[in-house]
Amino acid sequence: MAKKVLFINQEITPYVPETEMSILGRDLPQKTQEAGFEIRTFMPKWGTINERRGQLHEVIRLSGMNLIIDETDHPLIIKVASIPTSRLQIYFIDNDDYFQKRQMSANESGDDYADNGERAIFYARGVLETVKKLRWTPDIIVCQGWISAVVPFYIKKAFNEEPSFANAKVITSFHENQLKSDLGEDFTKLVDFKEAQSSLLEGYAKPFDFMELGKLAIDYSDGIIEAGKDVNPELLAYAKEKNIPVMSNPGDDYAQSYADFFNKIAGE
Repeated sequence: MAKKVLFINQEITPYVPETEMSILGRDLPQKTQEAGFEIRTFMPKWGTINERRGQLHEVIRLSGMNLIIDETDHPLIIKVASIPTSRLQIYFIDNDDYFQKRQMSANESGDDYADNGERAIFYARGVLETVKKLRWTPDIIVCQGWISAVVPFYIKKAFNEEPSFANAKVITSFHENQLKSDLGEDFTKLVDFKEAQSSLLEGYAKPFDFMELGKLAIDYSDGIIEAGKDVNPELLAYAKEKNIPVMSNPGDDYAQSYADFFNKIAGE
């Protein structure tokens, strides 16, 4: 049977402008599918995405769940669209508080949103709850960007006994630094969910910033990919110190390298 790969992306073009990350977010799932894997792809429904132009529509059977963060209910809205040129289907995680009328990491003035940590928590839990509803069981989960960096922690601690994720391997894909500010003093408390206890984050430095978020992702990942040209060398060194398999940046002709790495991690 074909191995199943879940892509939890931050950026996918054409829904956001072309960047190194957004182009890979579009092309890698397609190339992975062409290599014989079964895939599912997610990204946030950033407020800058034009729903009419992108032909997004809500999936009623998947929407309607409330995620409780800091004792507050946050409705989870799921939308879907397909990239016409590739027929690649994308699931979008949406919420009025975290994504509607808001850009990615920073506002119009260039200041990072103070609740970026909380947004990452909502996105991680939103994707994983939706995959459960899809009754789909990934073999590999690939996390791209700061918005997905909480996923490895939740997979290994909060969702590890769920049938959808019990045997899943997690790969974190690093690009350049994307956050200038820390995730807020409440981040370690807000991340608390089931067995993913905030006490497990006590060993990380404060304030909890992009570097600490990267280390958290590494600590609960089964593999690391140097996906960009300017990946923080400290994070790559940290992964190697932890004896976690690291795939170096394969350059432009990357399809086979990724397929081989996915098979290697899935087989371990």
